Amino acid sequence: MHVRAFIGEMERLAPPDLAEEFDCGRIGLIVEGRPDIVNVCCALDATDSVVKRAVETGADMLVVHHTPLWTPVTALTGPTASLMRQLLADNMNLYVMHTNFDHSPEGVNDALAELLSLENRIPLSPGIIGTCSITIDELARRLGGNIRIWGELKSISRLAMVAGSGFDPVFLNEAKAAGADAFLSAELKHSVARFAPMPCIEATHYALEAPAMRRLAARNGWLYLDDPPLVRSII
Repeated sequence: MHVRAFIGEMERLAPPDLAEEFDCGRIGLIVEGRPDIVNVCCALDATDSVVKRAVETGADMLVVHHTPLWTPVTALTGPTASLMRQLLADNMNLYVMHTNFDHSPEGVNDALAELLSLENRIPLSPGIIGTCSITIDELARRLGGNIRIWGELKSISRLAMVAGSGFDPVFLNEAKAAGADAFLSAELKHSVARFAPMPCIEATHYALEAPAMRRLAARNGWLYLDDPPLVRSII
């Protein structure tokens, strides 16, 4: 497949128009390599480890969720230089789907809802709310075992969720009005937790977004390169 045809397929899955304004110039084909795409790898992040493995497997394209080039690049040094050196030397393409994939009907939030077996789903402006039939322990297991609960929560009936970092008071109040009795996201600030209108379940950013990239890889027959951050629970 030619790279332009590949881009067309990705844009049908996650239209660029769905992206937040801050993603302008940070999604799509970020690094251009060889024109013909046969072997594709997929990951949440283009880490040094992921890129090395993609090179070793002979990937023509690496598809990730988070761009490695967030701020304007005025110099190539350190980890960024190492990453770009590997990609460019191998003539590999790098494609990024970020907030456009978050908002896609078959995207990041949908994959998370599927992982947690949410039923009777309705959309919220940033995420999804649905009926939760699994226990809190099972929810934690499906998310890799690392969660924190803020507030009193013995069971969940209607769960609102935003994959990634979504603990915003506006989102929490919207979820409360929609009938949620718990809210799942990542990177909860103390100032938000203190005044949250419902119990909050805090998972890792990786645990909430990696399922979408795994599902994307599985549906397309791509190789998923897992590189989770080290999280250690101490009891």
